[in-house]
Amino acid sequence: MTETSFTPGPETARAFREALGCFGTGVTVVTAATAEGPLAITVNSFTSVSLDPPLILWCVATGTNRYPGFAAAERFAVHVMAEDQQDTALSFARDGVDFDHADWTEDAHGTPVLRDCLARFDCRRHSLHQAGDHAIIVGEVLRAMHRPGKGLMFKRGQYGGFTGLV
Repeated sequence: MTETSFTPGPETARAFREALGCFGTGVTVVTAATAEGPLAITVNSFTSVSLDPPLILWCVATGTNRYPGFAAAERFAVHVMAEDQQDTALSFARDGVDFDHADWTEDAHGTPVLRDCLARFDCRRHSLHQAGDHAIIVGEVLRAMHRPGKGLMFKRGQYGGFTGLV
C-alpha cells in the first residue's frame, strides 16, 4: 500500500479531493423557494451544530449558479436521502431547477419538500459565513421528521448503501 503525503494547495487540489473522499458521508438534497421557482442541490457537507437551539449546517460553493438563490433564501429544507433515492440525488446534482423527476410538494411557506426521504429538516436561515470558496449556511430547525430505512451514502466519488440497521 502506497501512502500519498502532500501540502494542500492549487497544484495538489486533486489529491486533496481524493483524501477528502476517503470520508464516507450521507447524501442530502437541500431545497428552497426562489423568485425563479424551486431550487435544489445535492450536498454531503451536512452536519448537526447544536441541540439547543436546534441548529444544522451545510456548505455550498460560492461559484455555483445556485449559490445566489440559496444565499438569499430565508427558509430551506434539508432532505436526508434514502438508499432508493439515488436517481433523485444524481438529478439534483446535475440540475437544480428541474423538479420533473422528483416527487415533491410545497410546505406552508412555499419551500419545496421531497417525499419519501429518510429524514427532513425544515429550517429558517440562522446565519451565513464565507469560508474560502464555499459558504457555510446555518439553519435553525423549525420542524423535523424521520422514518425507518437505509440511507444513501457517498464515498470516493461513488454512491452506495449502508448495510447496518435501518
